[in-house]
Amino acid sequence: MHQAKFLLFHVYAILGIASFWMNGNWIVWGFLVTVGSIVAGDLLLGDDVSEPKPVNKAFYNLLLWCAMPLLATLVVMAIITIEQSSSWLLWLTSALYVGLLTGTLGTVTAHELVHRKWGSFSHRVGRWLLAFSFDSNFAIEHVFGHHINIATEKDPASAPRGRNVYQHILVSSISGNISAWKLEKQRLQRAEHALLSHHNRFIRGVMMSVVFLLISWMLAGVNGLLFFTLSGLIAKSLLEIVNYMEHYGLVRVPGKRVYPRHSWNANNKISSWSLFNLTRHSHHHANANVPFQHLKPMSDAPFMPTGYLGTIGLTLIPPLWFKLMAPKLAHWDQYFADEGELQLLNKR
Repeated sequence: MHQAKFLLFHVYAILGIASFWMNGNWIVWGFLVTVGSIVAGDLLLGDDVSEPKPVNKAFYNLLLWCAMPLLATLVVMAIITIEQSSSWLLWLTSALYVGLLTGTLGTVTAHELVHRKWGSFSHRVGRWLLAFSFDSNFAIEHVFGHHINIATEKDPASAPRGRNVYQHILVSSISGNISAWKLEKQRLQRAEHALLSHHNRFIRGVMMSVVFLLISWMLAGVNGLLFFTLSGLIAKSLLEIVNYMEHYGLVRVPGKRVYPRHSWNANNKISSWSLFNLTRHSHHHANANVPFQHLKPMSDAPFMPTGYLGTIGLTLIPPLWFKLMAPKLAHWDQYFADEGELQLLNKR
C-alpha cells in the first residue's frame, strides 16, 4: 500500500486521457470528478502520517518517468480534440483541465526530478516536463536560488504578508526568470563560457518550449498554438500559486539554516498521494536531497488550512485568504519564529 498509493497520480492522468478520447461532455465530467474527488477526499479522509521505509527505488523512478508519455499523450489528444470543437465553454474547460494536469503531471513530477544530478536522465525528463508550462528554467532558479533564499526578501517565490496571489503570480514569474538568467550568467562566467552560446542552459530551456509550440502548431494550426499556450500559462500560474501558499508570510534571517518551520505543510491523503508527497514541503526544504518517498509528515511544522487544491481555491479569494491566515501567522510568530525573525517582522 505504501507503494501503490502513489499510483493515484497516474489514475488521474488516465482519467484525463480517457475524457478527451470520449470528447464532449466527458471532458467536463472528467474535470469535475478530478477537482471534486481531490478536494472532498482531502476533507473527508484525513491525513497520511505514515513513515514508510520503501526498498524498491526503481519502482519510484518508473512512477516519475511515466509522467512524460502520459502528459504528452494528454496534450496531443486535447489539441486534436479541441480543433474539432466550436464550443467556447468546452474549449475553456479543456484548457483548465489540461492546465491542471500539466501542473500535476508536469510541474510536480519535474520538481522531484530536477533535484537529481544535473544532466542525468531524470533531470532531463524533469526539464522537458517543465517545458509544457514554459518553465524549464525553474530547474535553475528553484534548485540554486529558491532553496538558498527561501523565506527571505531575495526569494521571488516567497510572498510577503499582505501580497495577494494575483500580484504574486506576476511578480514571482518575472523575478524568477530574471534570477534564473543571473544564476546561469554567473555559472557561465565561472566556467569561462560565452553567455550567448549552446552552453547557456537558460536559452536551451526556452527552446524546449518553442519545440512544443511548433508541434502544437503542426497538429492544429493557430488553434493548437493558442490552446497549448493557454493551458501552459494556467499550469505556470498554478506553480506560482503553490509557491505562494507554501511560503506565504514566513520569514528567515538570510544565511541562517532552513528549518521545517519555514514552509507551510500539509499531510492530507489525496493531495499527498496524487502529488508525490509535495505536501510534505517542510521536510523537503529542511533537506532537499531526500526523495519524495522518504519525506516525513513533520507534525510539528506549520500547516496550511486544508489540502493543496482546496488551499489553491482559498488563495484565489484574497479577503478570505488573509482572514484565514492571520491567526496562523500570529501562531507562527508566537511559537515558531526565533528572535532574529521577529526583528525582521517588526521592521516590515
